[in-house]
Amino acid sequence: MKKQKLIIFDTTLRDGEQSPGASMTRDEKLRVAKALEKLRVDVIEAGFAVSSPGDFASVKAIAETIKDSTVCSLARAKNQDIDSAAEALKGASSGRIHTFIATSPIHMKYKLQMNPDQVFEQAVSAVKYARNLIDDVEFSLEDASRSDFDFMCRVIEGVIGAGAKTINLPDTVGYGFPEEYANTIGRLIESIPNSDKAIFSVHCHNDLGLAVSNSLAAVMKGARQIECTINGLGERAGNAALEEVVMAVRTRKDIFPVETRIETIHITSTSRLVSSITGFPVQPNKAIVGANAFAHESGIHQDGVLKFRETYEIMSAQDVGLQTNKIVLGKLSGRAAFAARLEELGTHFESKTEMNEAFAKFKDLADKKREIYDEDLQALVSEVQLDESNGDQITLEALEVISKTGRPPSATLTLKYKGESYDSSSEGDGPVDAAFKAIEKLAKSDTELKLYSVNAVTAGTDSQGEVTVRLEKGGRIVNGQGADTDVLVASVRAYLHALNLIQNPDRLHPQLDGI
Repeated sequence: MKKQKLIIFDTTLRDGEQSPGASMTRDEKLRVAKALEKLRVDVIEAGFAVSSPGDFASVKAIAETIKDSTVCSLARAKNQDIDSAAEALKGASSGRIHTFIATSPIHMKYKLQMNPDQVFEQAVSAVKYARNLIDDVEFSLEDASRSDFDFMCRVIEGVIGAGAKTINLPDTVGYGFPEEYANTIGRLIESIPNSDKAIFSVHCHNDLGLAVSNSLAAVMKGARQIECTINGLGERAGNAALEEVVMAVRTRKDIFPVETRIETIHITSTSRLVSSITGFPVQPNKAIVGANAFAHESGIHQDGVLKFRETYEIMSAQDVGLQTNKIVLGKLSGRAAFAARLEELGTHFESKTEMNEAFAKFKDLADKKREIYDEDLQALVSEVQLDESNGDQITLEALEVISKTGRPPSATLTLKYKGESYDSSSEGDGPVDAAFKAIEKLAKSDTELKLYSVNAVTAGTDSQGEVTVRLEKGGRIVNGQGADTDVLVASVRAYLHALNLIQNPDRLHPQLDGI
């Protein structure tokens, strides 16, 4: 029997960005969107166009760039939101407006302060309004897993009649349980007279660790779209992880009556890109994309895998883009080998200048490290593209740190801003603290440091350190990243990157409402 299509709706750029500190620049969003298109995601939710000028610009740029995926913008069930989404999507080859309103008693009473009749009227009105502006409209019943069944039937029948082509039933707070949630989806499809006129979709949060389970259970009861994110990124405990959903469907073909069009060999590179840009590291034991996902330490496991891989592996590393045979780059590698490996990793430069700068940084790194790994290349590319995208930025010219037993560490640095150089020195509780205090003597940013995190990009003492610095100012949260074989240099670069981001007035945190 021919399998039905399961639509993969990726919301990394919208719901994933609602993770505190995970907001991205327009150029960063474009890089992720291009990676998602290469992954062959069906729908890319590019943002919440009305939430800020920066988000509007991002949705617009992605809509004008992406050709092989539908580009979607979220909009509350308000004409102003819908107008903004439609305007941002004008240049899309295939565009979708995703509008929503809460339908649970607790949300209607305390958040919306509306009665069910008012919610029904606004839902139907919003879909009709959106349908006049664009052909593809999706409607979500926020907090569906805590909504009254009969009321959901009424709303869904109404919005399908008004022109909604996709009906999404979010488990907004991660309250659902697989059997219960899936049975509700099945009952809705059976009970609503015009349910055959729409695709039913699920959007599950991971508060109880059940997002993927709930999503897959719903597929067995008729859902044909799953909304998910790369690495399970998302507010609170995150969303259903795209890589887990896709590989579960692919691996258990004997169970699932559906298939996706995802090119799974690009899963690992996309995961690493999102992790690098957001500064959210992937835990080593994370399914599919974690560093240990295909590692075997137990002697019994190693023996079994060597004799016959399937004894302990239900999928191959190559299926998700981990290559066992690959070119090892080093200081003798030329531009062609460098460019070829970046092409394999899905990295494209917008200009020859960017490529030249990346190659120069590669050669510099190769002088410090004997072998250059894929993770090193991705960290290097992120550094180059951050430099290109920040305009009038503060940059590091020189750094000297003295750390000696029995005396406070001190840092002396030179920063460059708009063509001028500035010197500063400070002592601190540690070398990183001293460097940050020296920066603040000049910047006087009035920000609060919320997170300082260091991760080794690869194994070995010559590994690059990838540093994430999270700053908050006036309710705005930004992440800065930096990478270098010298962790102190990486730390200063990450702090300066965060400062450059927080100076941008369009970098507003996009969380207005969540589904």
